[in-house]
Amino acid sequence: MKTKYYNLTSEQTLEKLTSQTTGLTDAQVKERQAQYGPNVLEAKKHTTLLQKFIAQFKDLMIVILMVAALVAMFAGEVSDALIIFLVVILNAVFGVFQEAKAENAIDALQEMTTPYSRVRRNGEILQVKSDELVPGDIVLLEAGDIVPADMRLLSANSLKVEEAALTGESVPVDKDAAVMTETEPPLGEQHNLCFMNTSVTYGTAEAVVFATGMNTQVGHIATMLDEVDNSVTPLQKNITHLSKVLTVLILVIAVVIFVFGVVTGRESVLDMLLTAISLAVAAIPEGLPAIVTITLALGTQAMAKRHALVRKLPAVETLGTTEIIASDKTGTLTQNKMTVEQLYTPQTDLVKASAFEISPEAKLTQIMILANDSQETPDGLVGDPTETALIQYYLDRGLDITQVQKAFPRVDSIPFDSERKMMSALVENNGQTYLMTKGAVDEILRQATQIEENGQIRPLTKADKEKILKVNHDLALEALRVLGFAYKPLTDTTKEKTAKNYENDLIFVGLIGMIDPERPEVKDAVAEAKSAGIRPLMITGDHKDTARAIALRLGIITPEDTAGVITGRELDAMSDEELKQNVDRYSVYARVAPEHKVRIVKAWQAHGKIVAMTGDGVNDAPALKTADIGVGMGITGTEVSKNASDIVLADDNFATIILAVREGRKVFANIQKAIQYLLSANLGEVLTLFMMTMLNWSIFAPVQILWINLVTDTFPAIALGIEKGEKNIMQQKPRGSKSNFLSNGVGSSIIYQGLLEGLLTLGVYWIALNYPFHHTSAQIHADALTMAYATLGVLQLFHAFNSKSIHGTIFRKETFNNKYFNLAVISSAILLAMTIFVPAFNQTFHVTTLALQQWLIVLGAGVLMVLIVEVVKFFQRRFIYQDER
Repeated sequence: MKTKYYNLTSEQTLEKLTSQTTGLTDAQVKERQAQYGPNVLEAKKHTTLLQKFIAQFKDLMIVILMVAALVAMFAGEVSDALIIFLVVILNAVFGVFQEAKAENAIDALQEMTTPYSRVRRNGEILQVKSDELVPGDIVLLEAGDIVPADMRLLSANSLKVEEAALTGESVPVDKDAAVMTETEPPLGEQHNLCFMNTSVTYGTAEAVVFATGMNTQVGHIATMLDEVDNSVTPLQKNITHLSKVLTVLILVIAVVIFVFGVVTGRESVLDMLLTAISLAVAAIPEGLPAIVTITLALGTQAMAKRHALVRKLPAVETLGTTEIIASDKTGTLTQNKMTVEQLYTPQTDLVKASAFEISPEAKLTQIMILANDSQETPDGLVGDPTETALIQYYLDRGLDITQVQKAFPRVDSIPFDSERKMMSALVENNGQTYLMTKGAVDEILRQATQIEENGQIRPLTKADKEKILKVNHDLALEALRVLGFAYKPLTDTTKEKTAKNYENDLIFVGLIGMIDPERPEVKDAVAEAKSAGIRPLMITGDHKDTARAIALRLGIITPEDTAGVITGRELDAMSDEELKQNVDRYSVYARVAPEHKVRIVKAWQAHGKIVAMTGDGVNDAPALKTADIGVGMGITGTEVSKNASDIVLADDNFATIILAVREGRKVFANIQKAIQYLLSANLGEVLTLFMMTMLNWSIFAPVQILWINLVTDTFPAIALGIEKGEKNIMQQKPRGSKSNFLSNGVGSSIIYQGLLEGLLTLGVYWIALNYPFHHTSAQIHADALTMAYATLGVLQLFHAFNSKSIHGTIFRKETFNNKYFNLAVISSAILLAMTIFVPAFNQTFHVTTLALQQWLIVLGAGVLMVLIVEVVKFFQRRFIYQDER
């Protein structure tokens, strides 16, 4: 059973760890180093570039293409085989390039560890390497130190520790050595423990190490990172499913054609084998992997311009499916910077900070500056965030703090103490010494006997106290951190400088409410997310009231949604099944631990939801990896969180996520258009060849099939991948996990459009046979086959324009706004026409030169293709997809 050191006294802890206040002996250290190993996090094994490259070829579609390329090569179609190989290799290179940075989360955790620690061993204070620490070591801490291991405090003097990266707490937490009676306190409330990789911001302490390396809280997170499976994105699922379906259909059709041809004796076994192979090669959309990769790569470039840096290609499209955005609060939704928001004085009552008239002569101002240990440096203010906020408020108004500091030089101070919750500075002005005090409002009032109002000092009445406490309570409900301010002139400064001697009979002057404010752009981003059908969640280590107040201000919850906030402790009381059943009730999670975040993500995923998780701390890393899409913060984010993410926001701007979602939706729509075009074209080819075989007509030569497939499929399809997004793309609901590339009518469109292509091609072939332009049978059949070949190619090029919108009409100005698409169609048309118009190619491609009337029939079929599809789209918009007009 795991020892709960926060419930043990200092003496019990030392006894449990077989240690003493003088520290371990050299013999004990050596023995424990052998037992526990070095105080480091285990490095994760990285895959080599070669392994990453080989891994790209595990995809089923890639395997099929490789086999098809080999078969094509053996069939004599070397050029086509080389092109397929080139497409596959380019696809693999793109994938390796995007994923070249291996998961360095554990390495980043190691780099955060401080290299040396001050330790008491053999009764002496030594500097030792942090990786040599063992359980039982006595460590000395002071401001600026990184905590090198998990430890139980033995003594603490005004100790404050920054734990935001581990717990999500937005301000440094007070620590002391007192025993906790609570049996299961949240990580952020274990005030007598310090954790590895957190930082000391104030005070000093002495502590005993109870956990090192992978046994620490950070080590626990590292283990969770290692255990988390890399999620398969919806895009990868869709491509895999599509590949399997296509493989089965293509193999069945190829076998049927081969068997039928052989049985009827119309062609030799070798010829039918080559025909079946050519059909299989033509039917497989070998351009699809390249189109998907190029579309995603272009999406990453567009997102990079919007400060969203993509680490893994499929993450671009996954964002477009997002239904839940679970966001860390501190530094993501808020500025991670304490800010003065409201002030109260007896003469002004409660006013907004921006409206408060501040002056160097006011006592409240003087106390803010003087009872303050912050320091100005070339890099900005350094000190406790609460204290720096007070100074920053003054500086933001163009005032000079040195003016006050020089007029009231400090002569002594009484440091902050977590028991009395106050700190005081003794300052001197014109021979008079003053005590300047700030602290918890109730503690200040307990020591105050007078109040300053309009420059006059009078007794502090019961009514005054009740009013001040009510203001304090109201501000606390708004999740503001409230400080009280008081002073008194000193008549005797010879006493020992202790709180008992000086902090009494104070004159109350006012109080100040501070908060880590929300980012100004986030409220609009939350509103846009909701309008796009995306549910935003807040997950934080902060107090429940703080989380609720920020969520209300951002619009994540409404005032009526009182049940929408839950704590980590309440989550612990739920089983995974109970959480799954109730997860849709909650939008705000407070006081959570890393494992809670993973549970929340998994609970939503159990409902089939696509979850994006944003975060910047070490504590966010496991959930970032578990989520369908992990979004790290580039500025405030730790290397751990960034390496665990799929996308990193370079500007830490929550609004950037919404821009990225828009880009993700556009990417999916463009891939869907390309797939509709490719598969309908390939279905037309398969149907044409199948019916020619069944009707005992002459069939296309393998080179004809492969050439049409190459020049008319790939270039226009790639160009479809860079279409501009639809105007109403962010007003549509998320597609969700159950959608795929064949959803929204795409599957049925592929079928009817493919059938239409095949029927029109066969129709032209039939016309050429029955209304010939030549007299000999050989010439008639050669012309018919050439016209069918030209028709199949022309139909696909005309149909490329149909595919620019799934249900929208092409009779609009946007139809020709993609210059790359126009160029692709023209290039494909030229390459197709060359095989017929250039005599040198006629024999190679088994075609004849066509007359003008024959070309008019071919082009007429292309126009008919457009018109029929337009009529179908009209009825689709009118009766089925009315919201997508």
